[in-house]
Formats: sequence, C-alpha cells, structure tokens
Amino acid sequence: MAKIVADIVIDTLEASGVQRVYGLPGDSLNGFTDALRRNGRITWEHVRHEEAAAFAASAEAALTGRLAVCAGSCGPGNLHLINGLFDAQRSGVPVLAIAAHIPAEEIGGQYFQETHPQELFRECSVYCELAASADQVPRLVESAMRAALERGGVGVVVIPGEMFLAGAPKDAKPVKVVKAATVVHPDGESLAEAARVIDAASKVTILAGAGCAGAHGELIAFADALKAPIVHAFRGKEFVEYDNPYDVGMTGLLGFSSGYRAMEHCDTLVMLGTDFPYRQFYPENVPVIQVDIRGERIGRRTPVQVPLVGTVKDTLNALLPLIKPKSDAGHLDRMTAHYRRARAGLDRLAKPGRRSSPLHPQFVATTIDRLTAQDAIYTVDVGTPCVWAARYLTMNGRRRLVGSLNHGTMANALPHAIGAQAAHPGRQVIALAGDGGLAMLLGELLTLRQQNLPVKIVVFNNGALSFVELEMKAAGIVTYGTDLLDPDFSAVARAVGIHGVQVTKAKELESALRAAFDHDGPALIDVRVDRHELSLPPKLTFGQLKGFTLYATRTVLSGQADELVELTKTNLRQLESE
Repeated sequence: MAKIVADIVIDTLEASGVQRVYGLPGDSLNGFTDALRRNGRITWEHVRHEEAAAFAASAEAALTGRLAVCAGSCGPGNLHLINGLFDAQRSGVPVLAIAAHIPAEEIGGQYFQETHPQELFRECSVYCELAASADQVPRLVESAMRAALERGGVGVVVIPGEMFLAGAPKDAKPVKVVKAATVVHPDGESLAEAARVIDAASKVTILAGAGCAGAHGELIAFADALKAPIVHAFRGKEFVEYDNPYDVGMTGLLGFSSGYRAMEHCDTLVMLGTDFPYRQFYPENVPVIQVDIRGERIGRRTPVQVPLVGTVKDTLNALLPLIKPKSDAGHLDRMTAHYRRARAGLDRLAKPGRRSSPLHPQFVATTIDRLTAQDAIYTVDVGTPCVWAARYLTMNGRRRLVGSLNHGTMANALPHAIGAQAAHPGRQVIALAGDGGLAMLLGELLTLRQQNLPVKIVVFNNGALSFVELEMKAAGIVTYGTDLLDPDFSAVARAVGIHGVQVTKAKELESALRAAFDHDGPALIDVRVDRHELSLPPKLTFGQLKGFTLYATRTVLSGQADELVELTKTNLRQLESE
C-alpha cells in the first residue's frame, strides 16, 4: 500500500521517540487515527475531553522532557485543547498539537464547525501554522516539533482533514527530531560583573526555580560558597528542596514566613531559573542577579542589575570559580533557624484534631506524604491542594510534582495524572484534587477505567471553592457563589468501576489510603476536610487585614455569623501553633 501523508507524520513521531498520542477521534482526524492503527506502535490514549488530552500531554512532557503529542478534530474538537495547551506553553514544556481542520476548499465560507485554529492557538504556542497543501504537511509537522523542543512550548499544526489521506510526496521520509545538546552560559564580562556584585555583598539570598532542574549539585555548591539561604518557588520545589541544608522554604502566596524573611533581609538576591511572578515578595533597593535561559524573562518582575542568559547548570559552573568564598554564615544561620521555627509551626497544624470530623487538610497531606512511594509522582489541583502540597509533601530527588503552577487553571490534577501514569506505568501516581477541580473534568474517571491507568485520586472535599473564598475574605467581601453541592465522589467512582471510599474521620484515613494505594487499579478517596482551614500567606498587607475585618463585619450583618464562628475557631488553632 502506498504511503499517505498521515503515514509520514506517524513515522516521524515514532522516529522521534513519541510513544503515545492523547485525544478524541473525529471525522477530520480519521486519516491520522487510521495511520496510528496501522502503525500499531504508537498508542492512542483515548480521553473523554480534548482539554484533558492537552493536560495529559503537558504532564508527560514536564516529567520526561521529551515531546508529547495531543490531537483534536476540527472546530469544537481542537478548540477544547486550548486550556491544556496554555498550561503547557506557560510551563515551558514541549507539546505538539495536531489540530485537524475543515476541508481546505471550504475555509472562509462559514462551513459547519468552522473556526480559525491558527489564530486561536497563536497566543499559546511557539509555532502555529496552517497547512496550505498536503505536500507541505510533513515539513510543517517537523518544524512544529523542533520549535516545541528547542523553544520549550507548544507547536501547533492545523491540517485540513483530507490532507492526511493524500498521497505522500515521493521524496517524503520520516525525520528524527530531538532536542539538540548545548552548553549555554553568559559571556565573560557579564560573569565578572556578577562576581563583583556577589563579592561586595554580605547577605546573599538565592531564589531558585524550575530552571534548577538538573543542576542540584551546582546549586548546593554555589550556596555553600556564598553561605546563602535558598528560597524556592513552587515549581522549583522538586528540584531544590531535597538534600539541601541551605533550604529555607517557599515564599509567595503559598509559602511561609522563613522564605519571605530570607529575601526581605538580604543585601543581594540571586535568581536562578525562576520567573516568580509576585512583585510584592521581592526585596526593595538591593542588587539582583538573574539567570535564565530565556533572556526576555529577565527583569520583568523586579529591576535586575546583572542579567545572565544561560542555563543554571552551565552558568553556575562558569561563575563559581570567579567568586570569593564567604566565611561569615550569620545571615544563613539566622534564616535557617527561622525556617526551623516556621517548619515546626506548620507541622503542629498537621494533626488529626480533637474533633472526629471534619479532618484538617494538613493532616491529610502529611499522611499522604508518609504513605506514598519514594518515587511517587504527585499532581495537584490549583487552589488549596496546592497549598497543602507546597507545605507538606516532601521531595527527595526521585519524587515528582506537576501542577498548573503558571497558568493556574482548575481541573488539572486528574488529566495531568493521566499523562503521568501513561508515561510511567510502573510508578505510583497520586492526584491531589479539589472537589471543584475534580467536578470540572469528572468524566476523566472513565478514562482511568477504560485505559486501565492505576491513578490514585485523593479528593480534598470541603464543599466549597475555598481558595476563592479566601480571596474574597482578604478583599473584605462576604463569600458568595462558592458553595458546592457535591455528591459522594467515592460512590461516583464505584459506579464507573473504580475503587472508591469516603473518609469522614481521622481514624479512618490511614487504612483507607493504604487500601487505595495497594489496589491494583485506579482508586478514589473522598476525604471530607475542614472548609474553614485558612492558609495565610507569609506577608499580610494592611489592605488584606482591612479586608478580613470588613469581611467579618459584613458576614455578621448578612446573617452568616455561624460561618464566622467556625473560621475564628480555625484561626485560633493556627495562631496557637505559632
């Protein structure tokens, strides 16, 4: 049988190491999916919503560093990919999206299901092109793959469905597309300037992010030479936190006081592979050195005195010989002592509590941390699950953590777990889901069952969009529209053939988690947690304090005093732990 365009596309994906494609079938994708069937070596990971396909590809790419692929049919099909593609793009992970399109001759005529994908996906991609002819398709796919890998983002190819079925060009051959190996560090003059600034400082603090992946040894050696505490951003947690005597925790809205203080009291800040977005947490009037492989990111959060374009690993290897090792560890000792106190306060909150119900979410998170494998992969929903993961999951260099930590969308934990488990079938994958997030893509429970993916889902079920409530309280607004009338998610799980159990008491938690983690297949644990557990940031502004006061007053006046009483009890418990 003569090869068609779709065969060349599939052969190129296979030659480049792609092992699976996430998506839903559709008529405009028929040529592509049939070529997958004939190939038989790249699997079709059938999800129930294209958004989940893009999330799954994003997680696979984040965990493996290799190109991951998703596909959607014309119109509404590929349009559903957009949220997951934004997640991949903003996380800087390589994803190829195959966006099938209406027949080429019908474009521009308001044809059935017509959209303009090449315009829709422009903002969430590093490459986005519409194929004008069948002969052009293999070259465009190769270009999109290479752009995604080299630039760290999403490559989109929009392909009218009939072009997949066209005969392949005579000279078309599959191409192996992989990321090129490089060494990238700044020029000598920039490195020398950075060394001068560091040598003149007495209290250096390091802010480390996801760009420190693969550079753990260099990071620790650098901190040791500078006697510098290391603050980590959330995306840097899995790469920075472990085997690190210089770690002082996180800063930011999910962090705690020690990370904030280490940046507040420094006289020079060194940013390594992070685009930490919250300006209010940066120190004022101190020199900042920023290292990033993408120079356009430098200086957009805080003024930077010395910009260094390069990888963290290569830049630190080049910079370390130029600096004078410091002997005064006073700043480091003060900040690590502060961290130990802050850590102890957080750990005191992670108790089962005196009441049998509801459970404290901190206790749930620490129990998960204790019972899961040393190479577990965690996915976390945006909102309070992120808070508990940031503060209570322990990284060790083998565990991995995936979330929508830049795009910040709900509903990511379950579809991220699909991609994580598909790419790592022998590892334990735990999704820390919120009740609101899980409900958004609840149909993906069917994907776990159909694809036989043994993901374990722990639902932090508090009957509310609780992080949204926290934002309302801080703004002085009476909580409204955040109640969730949830089902028993464990019963839903059982209805679709998944192991499911509900936990309402602390004494039930460990046995339920153990049974789920040991179960040979997907499992869901619906844990009813305290709705009013307040996750305060390390720095409260006057505006936030004023907002909480207004919220309390307005809540009483609106007849919701019972809610305020419960919140006050929870706050007192947290204050007692300090």
